[in-house]
Amino acid sequence: MNTPSPFSRRRFLGSLSLGAAAAMIAARLRGQSVAPASAPTRKLGVALVGLGGYSTGQLGPALRQTKHCRLAGVVTGSREKGEKWARDHGFPSGNIYNYDTMDQLAGNPDIDIVYVVTPNALHAGHVIRAAKAGKHVICEKPMAVSVAECDAMLAACRAAKVKLSIGYRLHFDPYHQELMRLVKEKEFGAFNRLAGDFAFVMKSKVWRADKKLAGGGPLMDLGVYVIQSACMAAGGIAPVAITAAKEEKKTRLDLFPDVEEGISWTMEFPGGVVGEGKTSYARSVNQFRAEAPRGFIELKPAFSYSGLRGDSTRGPLRFDPPVNQQARQMDDFAQCVLQNRESRVPGEMGRRDVQIIEAIYA
Repeated sequence: MNTPSPFSRRRFLGSLSLGAAAAMIAARLRGQSVAPASAPTRKLGVALVGLGGYSTGQLGPALRQTKHCRLAGVVTGSREKGEKWARDHGFPSGNIYNYDTMDQLAGNPDIDIVYVVTPNALHAGHVIRAAKAGKHVICEKPMAVSVAECDAMLAACRAAKVKLSIGYRLHFDPYHQELMRLVKEKEFGAFNRLAGDFAFVMKSKVWRADKKLAGGGPLMDLGVYVIQSACMAAGGIAPVAITAAKEEKKTRLDLFPDVEEGISWTMEFPGGVVGEGKTSYARSVNQFRAEAPRGFIELKPAFSYSGLRGDSTRGPLRFDPPVNQQARQMDDFAQCVLQNRESRVPGEMGRRDVQIIEAIYA
């Protein structure tokens, strides 16, 4: 690869580290073992770390629908909130922990999996503590606020011999699974033009717009979905370079003093595949489109918890009945633990996406 001109505005991603991550993902998935059919199964206990909006609105309800796991405990800064969760979900009050006592999870056989749902900047510390307690871990996206933190999380999970998965729920949604099927079977040929845009209007200051807690603005929160879908459509590989990254002009300096309000970028993939990405907290849009020589697929809305819709060269896409993405995601990870196989959304994938985010910001 030739050294880019200083005027090219191109940010090459670290090919060695991304290539190593991709190879590790592939190797782990190829080498995964599956328990024999006669192996006993049980519902694994999940502890949610952080009881904010996502836990309350999505993960808690989803755990009532799961087949292979159950809510067995919580880690929260509010004992009162924890007691309410214990009553509502039927687990003992002894399974309520705070952030200072989280290490005591090590002595609780009721809890097999810890799901970290705290602000982005806290992910690394909570994942490492859960791993040291001997618990398998799901970490909400983005995995962390830096590649260095991702590396520390991966090392901690390897040292503790526990599994690490990232909360990429859309890998378990039928619309994105159809995108991946089209990639694999090349029904329309290989996708070579990709475009995604995910944005909503943020009306008040929340932690997602606080750089100390979020690590950045909408790129960390929403843009990671666009990155994920682009990598899916490119065949599961990462871009080799980022170009034309541009921050949008801010309209609300009071809400976004130290993070971007909106940002756009271009991803260059091997073979000349180009992906355009956009994200913002100042407008409303939710879509992804992939084009190939003989056809296209478009998802609109593309990234919501439910109600996804799609269109393609073959006509409208409709998958019924609706699925609970989070229930499917958590059930799959529970089966990974029970059958000793690797997650389809492993920590290495989370690290890859954080490396792409770092390149966009750079």
